[in-house]
Amino acid sequence: MPEYRRILLDGACVQVRRDGDDLVAPDGRTVPAADAVHLPPVQPTKIIAVHLNHRSRVEEFRAKLPAAPTYFHKPISALVGHRGAVVRPPNCQYLNYEGEVAIVIGRACRNVSPQQAGEYIAGYTIANDFGLHDFRDTDAGSMLRVKGSDTMAPLGPGLVTGWDFRGKRLRTYVNGAVAQDGSTDEMEWDMHYLVADIARTITLLPGDVLLSGTPANSRPVQPGDVVEVEVEGLGRLVNHVVAGPVPVPAGYGAQPTASEEVISTAFGGDWEFRGIRPPART
Repeated sequence: MPEYRRILLDGACVQVRRDGDDLVAPDGRTVPAADAVHLPPVQPTKIIAVHLNHRSRVEEFRAKLPAAPTYFHKPISALVGHRGAVVRPPNCQYLNYEGEVAIVIGRACRNVSPQQAGEYIAGYTIANDFGLHDFRDTDAGSMLRVKGSDTMAPLGPGLVTGWDFRGKRLRTYVNGAVAQDGSTDEMEWDMHYLVADIARTITLLPGDVLLSGTPANSRPVQPGDVVEVEVEGLGRLVNHVVAGPVPVPAGYGAQPTASEEVISTAFGGDWEFRGIRPPART
């Protein structure tokens, strides 16, 4: 299956084609993939993510799926590429990973059926839908700061075309240990349904990204942790967590909190039911 990446090559942003362990530019220049400085593989005008879709995640939260999917928006300023840093502000504690498959739109899409949606998809890549749950008390509906803060949207390493999303394994690793293990077959709404649903009222443009949901066991990570998302046939997206240089400013705006809602979400939804508060992590 063809795979395309965007890298910095001699100071320029270049789309390259993967050829085994190498990346080949249109002019023939070649760079080892392991040495390349990766950019997000696409340039979207918008990033739209579904709230709950994987059955294991629904069961973890002891929730009930709505009749149709619900969504939130991640600004494009949240994008970061393969091997890029995810920044946790020093006064935030609950930065959670969420390994996902990302759908990439190939041509303008509006008012299409699920049966037609595949014709408008350019390909797929891997996403890590990071979230700062410290802001969940104030942004639970919009998820703007939770999921839209800078560096909360790693994508990559490449855009893969001709990939069949059915029956594919998705795993997230933290420091080499398996943290999430799911399958695209546990999704309530498949990739074609999500595209068609959004395109009923929102025009999707080439490069736009839809995030298709995460399986169970999203948990907080710390500065120094390495988080990898592996999807069968799409490769492995690697990012590391760093501590931000300055805290979220105090004195105005909503502040990071550690309420029962925040902790329950960050640790999988069970803490509030057990009446147990997990130890603070720094």
